[in-house]
Amino acid sequence: MSEAKTPTPTPPGDTYKGWVFKWTNYIKGYQRRWFVLSNGLLSYYRTQAEMGHTCRGTINLATATITVDDACNFVISNGGTQTYHLKASCEVERQRWITALELAKAKAVRMQAESDDSGDDFPSSSPRITQGGGSQNSEVQSALRTLSNKVEDLSTCNDLISKHGSALQRSLAELDGLRLTGEAGDKIRQVTERATLFRITSNAMINSCRDFLTLAQTHSKRWQKALQAERDQRVRLEETLEQLAKQHNHLERAFRGAAQANASPDNKGAAGPGKGEASDEDDDNEFFDAMEEAPEFITVPADPQFHKRSSSSISGLNSELCADDQSLNEEPLAMNQESPSQELVPLKKRRTRIPDKPNYSLNLWSIMKNCIGKELSKIPMPVNFNEPISMLQRLSEDLEYHELLDKAAKCQNSLEQMCYVAAFAVSAYSTTVYRTGKPFNPLLGETYELDRKRESGYRSLCEQVSHHPPAAAHHAISDRGWTLRQEITVASKFRGKYLSIMPLGTIHAVFEKSNNHYTWKKVTTTVHNIIVGKLWIDQSGEIDVVNHTTGDRCHLKFAPYSYFSRDVARKVTGVVMDKDGKAHYVLSGTWDEKMEFSKVMQSSRGGENGTEGKQKTVYQTLKARELWRRNPLPDGAETMYYFTALALTLNEPEDGVAPTDSRRRPDQRLMEEGRWDEANAEKQRLEEKQRSARREREREAASQRTSSQSEEGAPHDNYLALWFERCEDPITGEEIHIYKGGYWEAKERGSWENCPNIF
Repeated sequence: MSEAKTPTPTPPGDTYKGWVFKWTNYIKGYQRRWFVLSNGLLSYYRTQAEMGHTCRGTINLATATITVDDACNFVISNGGTQTYHLKASCEVERQRWITALELAKAKAVRMQAESDDSGDDFPSSSPRITQGGGSQNSEVQSALRTLSNKVEDLSTCNDLISKHGSALQRSLAELDGLRLTGEAGDKIRQVTERATLFRITSNAMINSCRDFLTLAQTHSKRWQKALQAERDQRVRLEETLEQLAKQHNHLERAFRGAAQANASPDNKGAAGPGKGEASDEDDDNEFFDAMEEAPEFITVPADPQFHKRSSSSISGLNSELCADDQSLNEEPLAMNQESPSQELVPLKKRRTRIPDKPNYSLNLWSIMKNCIGKELSKIPMPVNFNEPISMLQRLSEDLEYHELLDKAAKCQNSLEQMCYVAAFAVSAYSTTVYRTGKPFNPLLGETYELDRKRESGYRSLCEQVSHHPPAAAHHAISDRGWTLRQEITVASKFRGKYLSIMPLGTIHAVFEKSNNHYTWKKVTTTVHNIIVGKLWIDQSGEIDVVNHTTGDRCHLKFAPYSYFSRDVARKVTGVVMDKDGKAHYVLSGTWDEKMEFSKVMQSSRGGENGTEGKQKTVYQTLKARELWRRNPLPDGAETMYYFTALALTLNEPEDGVAPTDSRRRPDQRLMEEGRWDEANAEKQRLEEKQRSARREREREAASQRTSSQSEEGAPHDNYLALWFERCEDPITGEEIHIYKGGYWEAKERGSWENCPNIF
């Protein structure tokens, strides 16, 4: 397993290396690693090829203890921070390593003691050098110490030779005193002469080694002086380059100021010395580029001249927006005053709490180990992973910030309206930041209504229109001039460490007054640390919000979270452009906190993107204004699944809802009440009932299938939705389910005869 070396004492300057088995963990056990012992340090690598670039670990033998466990195992530890449990291929190999390690440790301890005693012999002449120069100086000192140790070893050997040689000569002299004659006496004299000659030779060798050490120390001082001169020269060059960079930056700002002054002759007075002073004061406003992932554009504060030119228009815009906000706040009162003869009924008081989440332990791996690679909707999950709402209710939760659509409906300008629609698209993700629980998979035919017409002016209806693949249709209409509809199919995969959720489908927003029709799609949601660690959620991808009436477009980018990024986490950026591709607004913010928009006054091509070589667009913008901000969570939300104020009311029991409404689902209700064992049993019953119903539909379809039925086509599940009908979308051309009406009329009549019994 290692190189064939004998366990002879190895000087610390030499190396001893070979393959040894190292304990890693209880899953992988012992793994073969390449160990290198050199200069009192024991390092290891995964392969010999890693020696040039990647060291997996190093332990200093000067402070380490070496213990032997059994015939092949031994342990090296430095007191708790580092411990290597090693195993050699055989007992002989283990003994070779132990011998080499013990000798290297003794040498390292002696070298460390001598270094402490002679630390002032070669002081550094410049306290500024702490990295490169310090490492080179330590290498020189280490080489000198190694040479010195070798000479001392030879001196020790010389002392021993002298000692034993003197004893040998005394013994020979005693033999010579016996007055032996003949051949025996000649032999004794011959041995005495050879011993004397050997002692003289060893003394000469020791003296030569001392001369070599003195010479090396003399040259070391010269090397240190030359090295220090190189260090000083490098520092001077770095300072010169820094000064040149500052001068170049200053000249570049001055050039831009002069170019802007020439471009606007009507503002020559504003572009004089005062302009130059403003450039110096705005150093912090210089645009920058993230090193991890270069942005597609850069924003810089607009020139003051743009503020002066557009002051009237901006003030008009502000007053218009303020008027919109005020009208929105007053509208509920106006709605109540539309019919004076109608008796005013107080609004229903919604609940603000649900039972606290129980603290049940669960062996996660025992469930997940058989689920890798499967689709999430086909995995039988206990309610321990759920939150007590269904996917239909979670879809309705997109209306948490419906007021953004209310404001968009009042906008006269389609580009301003686009800003609010884009902010609404981002706001839908703000409720997911702490929500690591999985919503209940809706049963086929399950519905959910969210009637907030009296409080907020809108009504929403969802229906599960397909089970394999799972698809939910959603339709919401508001008295304030907008309609929202979507059909979302969720594709999800469990990858072992994380869970990816990919919503498929298009969201439509239509405004009655302007007839503007917007569409966009959702980004990918990723749940990290499924097996080990704390669960956390990230959103990543890109969204294109398109106005099919005017051709306006907004491109939103959700930056994925990175441990190495210096940028703000959960960042979202976007640009609102007209049909000709001209930018009018820049959006920025985070999907979990807020979004802001800035009006673009001028755009130009800027510096190059180093990763792709493309030029980035520089937008000069006015001061950013807030579009949307996340509402704070209710008190005690951490014990209530981190539900928002709206989410707390979604599963609140209500009279008059359809028998298929999610509020009537028994397993979901039991989980909300904290009765999880009963909820698990009820969940299994409902899923088995759904499977039986599907098998029955398949048998009926097989026996009664006709060509006309196949054309009308209930897809996938041979199921015809009750409140939605399948047709071709006139905008996207997709086959989707669109609300066909009748639900709210049926609710007013209280007639639910056509609703299936799914619970």
